[in-house]
Amino acid sequence: MKDKEEILISGNEAIGEGAIQAGCFFYAGYPITPQNELTAYMAKRMPEEKRIFIQAESEISAINMVLGASAAGFRAMTSSSSPGISLKQEGISYLAGCELPAVIVNIMRAGPGLGNIFPAQSDYFQATKGGGHGDYHLIVLAPSSIQEAFDFMFLAFDLADRYRNPAMILGDGMLGQMMEPLVVHRQKFIGQSKKLQIKPWALTGCKNREPNIIRSLYLDQRKMEESNLLLQKKYKKIKEREMRWEELFLEDAKIILVAYGTMARIVKGVIRRLRQEKKEKVGLIRPISLWPFPEKVFQRLTKKNKRLAFLVLEMSYGQMLEDVKLAVEGKAKVEFFGRAAGGIPTEKEIIGKIKDLI
Repeated sequence: MKDKEEILISGNEAIGEGAIQAGCFFYAGYPITPQNELTAYMAKRMPEEKRIFIQAESEISAINMVLGASAAGFRAMTSSSSPGISLKQEGISYLAGCELPAVIVNIMRAGPGLGNIFPAQSDYFQATKGGGHGDYHLIVLAPSSIQEAFDFMFLAFDLADRYRNPAMILGDGMLGQMMEPLVVHRQKFIGQSKKLQIKPWALTGCKNREPNIIRSLYLDQRKMEESNLLLQKKYKKIKEREMRWEELFLEDAKIILVAYGTMARIVKGVIRRLRQEKKEKVGLIRPISLWPFPEKVFQRLTKKNKRLAFLVLEMSYGQMLEDVKLAVEGKAKVEFFGRAAGGIPTEKEIIGKIKDLI
């Protein structure tokens, strides 16, 4: 294979290839639309790379297999879609409580319940507010293109390892199914045996060292609280260091649109059209890390300009909206427009909402 080439590929397959190039050694999953192409891609490519692919008997089995592989020091991942991610929540909480790195991919469908296979962004709360039981956070990244879907796999695995914390790629059915050109950068990774050497906490056998213990159960209340406080200290560090966002035309903007993932693609078209044809001063904030949410950019803007207005756009009924309001701290007007159940706000609808604000 060439070290660099351009190919036409779907979002699901780009995520799979990105994981492989990022050194994923273990994948366990269970079929569910609209991410089935990712599982199928891993079923083909992982054995080609002499790595481990398992189609588990359930989503619950898959996430606990990932926990075991991660505890042994390997880069491990799973993927699913909305209701499948719900079934994985107990295992995800265990990963966070045990401080184990792993990557979880959610290609969202419309819900609640079984919903349908159309794209939506209705799992934002689940991804960013814990999702399972206990006080914990995932690192959550939201790609908006096929290239980012590939590139963010490197970042997700690196952040998961750096902080010993599960990371999630949050996409939707549109991102997973559509096809775009992708520039693939192939890298040679050190062998897994060397990877284990840089994870001194891993369960690799203890002939020449003291035993490692990985657990999230502490029957002593004081020790349980100490463990929770250590997690909170880590989350504070992640918030200080890992906020990510894209900003567009903020210098003179009077109305700032806020959107993530594939919704941001539509919004960019709206902004360029309004600025070119109508000379309207609109800008964009695209959160890339949904947790930690990039509150710094909102605080910077509201401190400088007291007359700003924000318009939050989502393929849901207002979930990221809450984080925007918290970041703005009541210092600016915040409006919302969204659709769900597979409905995608159109440029015409968004422009109409902006005109109402103006």
